[in-house]
Amino acid sequence: MSQRSGQDDPERYLFVDRAVVYNPAAQADWTAKRLVWIPSERHGFEAASIREERGDEVVVELAENGKKAVVNKDDIQKMNPPKFTKVEDMAELTCLNEASVLHNLKDRYYSGLIYTYSGLFCVVINPYKNLPIYSENIIEMYRGKKRHEMPPHIYAISESAYRCMLQDREDQSILCTGESGAGKTENTKKVIQYLAHVASSHKGRRDHNIPPESPKPVKLQGELERQLLQANPILESFGNAKTVKNDNSSRFGKFIRINFDVAGYIVGANIETYLLEKSRAIRQAKDERTFHIFYQLLAGAGEHLRSDLLLEGFNNYRFLSNGNIPIPGQQDKDNFHETMEAMHIMSFAHEEILAMLRVVSSVLQFGNIIFKKERNTDQASMPDNTAAQKLCHLLGMNVMEFTRAILTPRIKVGRDYVQKAQTKEQADFAVEALAKATYERLFRWLVHRINKALDRTKRQGASFIGILDIAGFEIFQLNSFEQLCINYTNEKLQQLFNHTMFILEQEEYQREGIEWSFIDFGLDLQPCIDLIERPANPPGVLALLDEECWFPKATDKTFVDKLIQEQGTHTKFQRPRQLKDKADFCIIHYAGRVDYKADEWLMKNMDPLNDNVATLLHQSTDKFVAELWKDVDRIVGLDQVAGMNETAFGATYKTKKGMFRTVGQLYKESLTKLMATLRNTNPNFVRCIIPNHEKRAGKLEPHLVLDQLRCNGVLEGIRICRQGFPNRIVFQEFRQRYEILTPNAIPKGFMDGKQACERMIQALELDPNLFRIGQSKIFFRTGVLAHLEEERDLKITDIIIYFQSVCRGYLARKAFAKKQQQLSALKVLQRNCAAYLKLRHWQWWRLFTKVKPLLQVTRQEEELQAKDEELVKVKERQLKVENELVEMERKHQQLLEEKNILAEQLHAETELFAEAEEMRVRLLSRKQELEEILHDLESRVEEEEERNQSLQNEKKKMQSHIQDLEEQLDEEEAARQKLQLDKVTAEAKIKKMEEDILLLEDQNSKFLKEKKLVEDRIAEMTSQLAEEEEKAKNLGKVKNKQEMMMVDLEERLKKEEKTRQELEKAKRKLDAETTDLQDQIAELQAQIEELKMQLAKKEEELQALLARSDEEAAQKNNALKQVRELQAQLAELQEDLESERICRSKAEKLKRDLSEELEALKTELEDTLDTTAAQQELRSKREQEVAELKKAIEEESKNHEAQIQDMRQRHAQVLEELSDQLEQARRFKANLEKNKQCLESDNKELACEVKSLQQTKTESEYKRKKVEGQLQEFMARATEMERAKGELSERSLRLQTELDNVSALLEEAEKKGVKLAKEVDNLNSKLQDSEELLQEETRQKLNLSGQIRQLEADKNNLLEQQEEDEEARRGLEKQLQTVQAQLFETKKKLDEDVGVIEGLEEAKRKLQKDMELTNQRLEEKTMALDKMEKTKNRLQQELDDQMVDLDHQRQIVSNLEKKQKKFDQMLAEEKTISARYAEERDRAEAEAREKETKALSLAKALEEALEAKEELERFNKQLRAEMEDLMSSKDDVGKNVHELEKSKRTLEQQVAEMRTQLEELEDELQATEDAKLRLEVNMQAMKAQFDRDLQAKDEQGEEMKRALVKQVREMEAELEDERKQRSLAVAAKKKLEVDLNELEGQIEAANKGRDEAIKQLKKLQVQMKDYQRELEEARAARDEIFTQSKENEKKFKNLEAEILQLHEDYAASERARRHAEQERDELADEISNSAAGKSSLLEEKRRLEARIAQLEEELEEEQGNMELLNDRFRKSSTQVDTLNAELAAERSAAQKSENARQQMERQNKELKAKLAELEGAVKSKFKASITALEAKILQLEEQLEQEAKERAAANKIVRRTEKKLKEVMMQVEDERRHADQFKEQMEKANSRMKQLKRQLEEAEEEATRANASRRKLQRELDDATEASEGLTREVNSLKNRLRRGGPVSSFSSNRSGRRNLNLDGASGDMSDDDADSRSNDFNDTQTSNAE
Repeated sequence: MSQRSGQDDPERYLFVDRAVVYNPAAQADWTAKRLVWIPSERHGFEAASIREERGDEVVVELAENGKKAVVNKDDIQKMNPPKFTKVEDMAELTCLNEASVLHNLKDRYYSGLIYTYSGLFCVVINPYKNLPIYSENIIEMYRGKKRHEMPPHIYAISESAYRCMLQDREDQSILCTGESGAGKTENTKKVIQYLAHVASSHKGRRDHNIPPESPKPVKLQGELERQLLQANPILESFGNAKTVKNDNSSRFGKFIRINFDVAGYIVGANIETYLLEKSRAIRQAKDERTFHIFYQLLAGAGEHLRSDLLLEGFNNYRFLSNGNIPIPGQQDKDNFHETMEAMHIMSFAHEEILAMLRVVSSVLQFGNIIFKKERNTDQASMPDNTAAQKLCHLLGMNVMEFTRAILTPRIKVGRDYVQKAQTKEQADFAVEALAKATYERLFRWLVHRINKALDRTKRQGASFIGILDIAGFEIFQLNSFEQLCINYTNEKLQQLFNHTMFILEQEEYQREGIEWSFIDFGLDLQPCIDLIERPANPPGVLALLDEECWFPKATDKTFVDKLIQEQGTHTKFQRPRQLKDKADFCIIHYAGRVDYKADEWLMKNMDPLNDNVATLLHQSTDKFVAELWKDVDRIVGLDQVAGMNETAFGATYKTKKGMFRTVGQLYKESLTKLMATLRNTNPNFVRCIIPNHEKRAGKLEPHLVLDQLRCNGVLEGIRICRQGFPNRIVFQEFRQRYEILTPNAIPKGFMDGKQACERMIQALELDPNLFRIGQSKIFFRTGVLAHLEEERDLKITDIIIYFQSVCRGYLARKAFAKKQQQLSALKVLQRNCAAYLKLRHWQWWRLFTKVKPLLQVTRQEEELQAKDEELVKVKERQLKVENELVEMERKHQQLLEEKNILAEQLHAETELFAEAEEMRVRLLSRKQELEEILHDLESRVEEEEERNQSLQNEKKKMQSHIQDLEEQLDEEEAARQKLQLDKVTAEAKIKKMEEDILLLEDQNSKFLKEKKLVEDRIAEMTSQLAEEEEKAKNLGKVKNKQEMMMVDLEERLKKEEKTRQELEKAKRKLDAETTDLQDQIAELQAQIEELKMQLAKKEEELQALLARSDEEAAQKNNALKQVRELQAQLAELQEDLESERICRSKAEKLKRDLSEELEALKTELEDTLDTTAAQQELRSKREQEVAELKKAIEEESKNHEAQIQDMRQRHAQVLEELSDQLEQARRFKANLEKNKQCLESDNKELACEVKSLQQTKTESEYKRKKVEGQLQEFMARATEMERAKGELSERSLRLQTELDNVSALLEEAEKKGVKLAKEVDNLNSKLQDSEELLQEETRQKLNLSGQIRQLEADKNNLLEQQEEDEEARRGLEKQLQTVQAQLFETKKKLDEDVGVIEGLEEAKRKLQKDMELTNQRLEEKTMALDKMEKTKNRLQQELDDQMVDLDHQRQIVSNLEKKQKKFDQMLAEEKTISARYAEERDRAEAEAREKETKALSLAKALEEALEAKEELERFNKQLRAEMEDLMSSKDDVGKNVHELEKSKRTLEQQVAEMRTQLEELEDELQATEDAKLRLEVNMQAMKAQFDRDLQAKDEQGEEMKRALVKQVREMEAELEDERKQRSLAVAAKKKLEVDLNELEGQIEAANKGRDEAIKQLKKLQVQMKDYQRELEEARAARDEIFTQSKENEKKFKNLEAEILQLHEDYAASERARRHAEQERDELADEISNSAAGKSSLLEEKRRLEARIAQLEEELEEEQGNMELLNDRFRKSSTQVDTLNAELAAERSAAQKSENARQQMERQNKELKAKLAELEGAVKSKFKASITALEAKILQLEEQLEQEAKERAAANKIVRRTEKKLKEVMMQVEDERRHADQFKEQMEKANSRMKQLKRQLEEAEEEATRANASRRKLQRELDDATEASEGLTREVNSLKNRLRRGGPVSSFSSNRSGRRNLNLDGASGDMSDDDADSRSNDFNDTQTSNAE
């Protein structure tokens, strides 16, 4: 498993070669041999074929070597069909067993496919070589793909987890387990690599600037993704080691938790570790290494570092058991530098790295401490303490204390501490335990430090993906405590998998509606888990182990005994079977039976340490070491391990009970946390498998893999699959594959998939327990599909064998028939040759041949007359036929015209209905929109009225407040004067008191000391006075600064006034421009009215034109009738066609010009209407108009298509008529040829009979008798013929009635087609409704996004306010501290002055009271502050919840968008389906028409056959008469008899031919009837299917619509709730701010002085007046802004109304234009249909061209008007831009004034602080007055804040207007884009129209060609009829001669017979021309002979 890509094609290691899998040879082999799996010691399982069954045993033949073996039936496992070879998901296997799983994995592994799915598992087999399937190209290949779309890969698992996290907002986990060396760590790295590449936050910002071949996805130093990738090398160097199985084995388990934000970017990570194998740090097995960091440090450290860390060689350390063992392909020195670089990337400090390396070196030094046993005692000693000195130097300890703690540690016995000497074994154990503990604590610190580096507290993670890399199930010969912990973990993980699989199976079965007894497979593992972790009743293994750890004399044996006693009867627990067994107990896990050896389990569980050394380490001078050992009180000490008495144990138990926890407890807690985390995630399971222990690529040991599959739970998952129905097939696939097994179960026609499958299952007679039928799939138990595959293969083999036999029989019969034909042909040839040889030398034959040409001369004139008469008759017949044909054509055209008129009327009615429906829908939508606008306007009016009332109330409050303030100021002034008087009197009293004190000092020497003290105090007071004076000076400076600030503020005010004036000027400009716009709109309306008038005129002219066109159409029809009667020549018809083409092309050109002009008009109108403010409301109208245009184009295209179809149908009808005529001619010709051949054969027979008559007369009498008998038979046959004729006439009547029925059905089908077209129109209208819904949803989405932006802005404002609150709180705390200090000083002063001045004592008491009050207030304020903190936290939580809800809403919106896309796709599919059905309907109609024409042609043929039959009967009667004449004549009796026989044979032949023809006709009629029935059935089925589909789609569409409406309503309700919550939060925040301000005022009020307050009051009054002035000005400016905004809104509304009116006018003009277009189209159709009346049409064309020119001029005028409108609109847009600029300037000015106000407030606060300092000395006397003044100041400040809020509200209004402007601009851009799209669609439609016109022209050319061919065929037919008439004349002449001349006719017949013999000999087959030439030659020879 490597990152490096090789030279191979990566797809070879991912995709399966399907050609190999679907091999028919393998399938046949599988079915023929009945292959199964049997157990094998070498291969695990081997393939074999069943030969014989003997009860419970089976004889099999091995497939590999052909050997036979006897196997038990239970050991045989079924083999899957070859179809399942190398299957990607083993859960799809029909035979789920161990052999099939192993075989599939083996096949895939040998093909280079290391990843395979097994249900929820992804099984990975270590390839032991680098595969090129981990490059960035592969990552991009899997990115964004679903799991089933790509082959198995760890990237597919990562991608599915990542996508599920983003889409479902559910945490994910990927669990990688397996043995050491199976590839868990590498796959974990690949997962992290994939997530770092896909979810990199820097990638999105840098637009994928990463080079494609780079293995690391990020290049920025210190970036989070790179740090995440670099955490792995650090953990590997400290936690991985070389083992026998694996060179880089992880010796700890880890759970890496990667956090992602809402957008899917990585925002942090966290790593948790489990069960570090710390014992590896002190000893290793053979050929194994300790952790990599030790070797890396020793190999890679420089000289300076080696000296600092006191490093030595590899062989100098005892803890490196095997010295330096190198890893092949790796250098420890390079790895050390990589580790150091990774630490730098993780932002490790240099001191931290050095401290870590010192600890690593100290762990090695622990092993070099050597203890020896003293001679006389067991006490250990340390003869050489150099290693201890090095260790203490590295760890910062005292060497003496360390050696004392190791050799003679202090142990607590009872209440006293005793030093106890340690033995050598105890000292060694203590050192090793300390080394292990030190390394473990270092590793834990390292993980904590990496987590700290990866943690990002600023970006909160929305969800996470956890990657668990932990050891799999381990079963050794003897297993210890570590294996129990690992197996316990795997039991828990397998239970999680089973439970997850149970939930998924349950969901699948519930979704499909399958009844199944649900089994929670996770409960199967609960007994084993209870055995390990149960706390009591009875206690489990871990609980008993913890319990034994508390008993002092407990040992491993007592623990095992207690375990057997408590759990001996447990089903999953077993005792050792024999006393010799090394194991202490056994546990039956899900993977098998595991033997455990309980050696040192108590020690491992307690993990005791020398607590003396631990305290030394905790007190180390090295801060890093001290931090590692900070939890010294939690360790298990030596006194816990030493076997003390019961009392000592009791004491220690009580003290230690809550201080430390065992390893088992800690691991159990961490595991429960991990399982809780995993249960809250969606788990993905990866199972890593080691193929062999030799680390060889391409080798797989079956038994090893099977054991791992068992341990990993893969076979457990397969067991669960076998319990249910693992094989699932979709209905269609099941029917397609297995319908061959049930040929007659499903009837013909359409049937639902579920019903079909149910019938198939009934026919298959499967056991009901073996299958379940769901809603979309059919479920099978294991092995059922394999059985069905076998049955299918057998069925296919039977079918193929039968097919082969039928083919062979057919070929043999064909060969036999050919042989028979050859034999009969040989006989005929022989007979003809024999006859010729007989007659060749006969004299009479020669005489006959010579005399025959001399006959027929005398009767030549009679023959000519007869032929002339026949010619006349034929001409008369031909004229009759032509007249009938002309009448039929006229009738046909009349019917076609009537049909077209009816179709046009129907089309017009449907269009009118559709337009009315559209108008109704449009009016409804318009009404709804107007109602919404009305509601919005009413709500706005109400809001404005409320605002106005609130502003008025505030104004009144402010006025009353100002009056109160003025009154308070007057009162304060009076109080100030009184205070000054009091001050003067107090000063006089103080002077008197000082004089009294001086007198007392002179008088009393006792009080000298007190005097000195008083003097000292006076000095202090003077210094304080000096300080006060300095403060007064500073205040004067501050006053000057404030005056300067006031001047600056006045200047700024002037500037603001100037800007306000400029704004007023701009406002006036805007007013003027709006008036101009209104004038322009009025002009536009006038122009629109003029256009309406012109349109009305045009409509009147069009009506007149229509009337004229109707008159001309009547004239045209008369002319057409005359033309049809007069014009019989071809040239005139061609000229008419050419004229029609010219007219049509001109009309099409006119149509194109008009359409282009219309498009130009549309584009200009759309450009003018693009930039209005109400585009969002008008967009729906525009789209409806475009939809109408589309409908018109579609209708035009349909009309064109209908015309083309009519032309094609006419063309096809003409062709069919011609073909029918040709066929009739050919049949007639064939009949003539047959008659001719019959006559020739009769001639031959007559010649033979003449000879025989001359030889014997006796035979003639005998023959005469025979002839009489034959005559009677012939008479009987004639009666039968007449009967057959009656039956034929009845059949013809039946056929006629059936044809009528067929035509009625066809009409019904056409009606159904019309209904279907209407339904299609309804669907289109529904589509438009859905599109409107989509637009509404997009609008709502835009509103939501705006609200989201507002929420984010509010959130930022709240955060800023919170920071300001915190700063204010800090200032308050500082002020509190200063106040407390001042209070403390005043206390001291008052204590000292108690004995001197009683007044001071009173002041002191007052101060104490004040202090208590302030303390109480402070406490109250602190409580309020705490409450505020809590409310702030609550608000923060609410804000977070709102953000989560917002993310949820976004997700809902994205889901809605996806659903909308799916709905659009479904609609598109429905459209395609309806189009397909329409095409099928058209095809069916065409086929029906073809069948109808065929039926007509057959009826014609029947009539002709009947006529021919009648002619034959007439001919038969004539022959009878001739025969009677012949019989009556006594001479030449034999000749007459022969002639009768000849005529009899001809009649029989003709009868047979007629019968064959009748049979053929009947067959054809039957075929047409069958086809008609099939068509009817198909039509009905199609109609039913179409109706069902339409209903289903309608229902789905309505459901989708309802769901969308519900979701939109829910979202609106949630948004309203969020708004309410936000308003409540804002109100609470305002209250908190007010409370804070009050707190600040109260705290500042406690520290102000009287004198300076009086001085500052006047200044404050002046400032207040200035502030009031500024406030009034700001209010005035605000009112002006409000008025301006209201005026702007009014203007906007007026503009919107005007634009709406324009749009309505535009819609009316559009309707008029459409009406004109319809009339134009009708005119064009009439022009195209006209075939004559060229002159009148040309005149109309000229008139129309003139009118079109007039229209073009009017259009040009309108274009000019539109350009003027465009210019005005551009001006208005520029004015809007200037307004925006002025608004921005106003905003910047407002911002400046806001900044100035903030500066003033800051200065005000500073002044207040200084005032507080000055007032500190005399606050006791004048506190009330000062507090009143401060309250007034606070009120003024509140007023200021209110003004600031109002200004902020004004700014918000400005921002909203800006947002509205931006949204309007966005809408304008959207409209422009839509207009461009519509233009492109119109251009496409025009190109489509042109193509259709070209196709029309081509169709017309084809029609002309067809007419030409028809005429040619007509000529040929005429020729053929003439030839046939000539032949009939010849036949009649021959008959007449036969009647008149006796012997002469016999000679002529003999002659003709001889001639025919020669002709037979020459050639058997003659063409029509040859037959004509021969007949002419015959006539010529007769005439020449007669001469």
